[in-house]
Amino acid sequence: MNTSRTPLCILVAVFIISASALVAESGAMHVDEIGKSERIARFAPIFPRALSMSVAAELSDIKAASFVSVPTEEESREWDRSSPRLQSVFLNNDVFALYGKPSSRVMGILGQYPLSEIEPVMNRFVTMYDTANGSRGVVPSFYIIYGTCWPEGEIGILSDSVVRQYIEYARARGWYVFLDHQIGKYTVESAMNRLLPWLAYPNVQLALDPEWRTTKPMQEIGSVTADEINTAQRMMQDYMVEHGIPGRRMLVVHQFKPRMILNRETVRSDFALVQLIHCADGFGSPTLKKSTYALNAEAKNIPIKSFKLFLKPMIAGAGFDEPIMSPEDVFKLNPRPYLIMYQ
Repeated sequence: MNTSRTPLCILVAVFIISASALVAESGAMHVDEIGKSERIARFAPIFPRALSMSVAAELSDIKAASFVSVPTEEESREWDRSSPRLQSVFLNNDVFALYGKPSSRVMGILGQYPLSEIEPVMNRFVTMYDTANGSRGVVPSFYIIYGTCWPEGEIGILSDSVVRQYIEYARARGWYVFLDHQIGKYTVESAMNRLLPWLAYPNVQLALDPEWRTTKPMQEIGSVTADEINTAQRMMQDYMVEHGIPGRRMLVVHQFKPRMILNRETVRSDFALVQLIHCADGFGSPTLKKSTYALNAEAKNIPIKSFKLFLKPMIAGAGFDEPIMSPEDVFKLNPRPYLIMYQ
C-alpha cells in the first residue's frame, strides 16, 4: 500500500513513537540500561545515527575529504529525540539463534539443554560465527516454537511461565527471543493475536512457519498467502503504535517449497516498524540447501534473508544436514543471510 494512502493519524503516530524512543530496538540495548555485564558487551548491537532518513539526507551533502567529528553523548541523545528511528541491528551485526522447544529434546537443540546449561552452548556457536563474520558483532538468540502444530491442525501453546522464563533469561544477557507460531488449521490473524502481547518485552521478535499451516502435519506442507503476510505485518505495526512500543521488531517467515508462500511477489517489506525476514528452511546436503536458498533469493521484494541449519537430531529417522555447512560457507551465500539458526 502506498504510504500516501495511509491515514494521517497513523503516520503521525508512527513518527512520534519512532522519534521519541530513547531506547534501542534490541533487547541488548534495553538491558544495558539496567546494568548488562561487560563480558557480553561484544554482542551488543550498534545503532548509528546515519540510518535515519533526515540524517541520511544530511550526510549526502558531505563532500569528499570533509571533516566529520564524532558526536558527543549529549548530541547523540538529541539526534535520537529528533530523528525517526529506522535503524537496523543488521547494519553492524548478525543474529544467531538456537531453535527448538523448551524441554523437548526431539524438536531442536534449544530443548536439549536446561536453561542452567544453555549459555556455554550458545557461546560456542556464537564464537564460531563471530570469528567468521570479521568486524561485525553477533547477537545471540533463542528461537522458540511457541505454537506447535498437532494432529488435525490443532495448536499447542507453550505455557506463559516457560516463555517468560526464557525471555527474562535472554533479556538479562542482551539476547533476543523469537517466538515462532506454526499456525495449524487456524488463521494467520489468530496466530498473530497470540503473539502480539509478547512484544511488551523489548527483546522479543515474532515468526510464522507456513510449513505447519495445515490439518495434516507431517503429511503435507502448508502455506500462507502474500496477503496474509502483509496482514500480519500490518497487525504488528498497528499493535506497536497502539501500545506505544518503540523501535522496530522483526517478523520471520519460513520457506523451503515454492507454494509455501503463495503470490510471493506481492509480499510487502515496507512497513516502518516491522523488519520482515525471509528464512530458508529445510534440511539436506549443502547442494540441496543452496538450491533452496537460491529460490528464496529470487524474492527480492523480501531483501533480508535468513538461513536455518539442522544438527543431527535426537530421534532416529529425522532429517538433518549432512555434511553441515560451516559459518564461512553460510556467509558466502548470495545474498548474504543475516539471521542464522540451528535446529
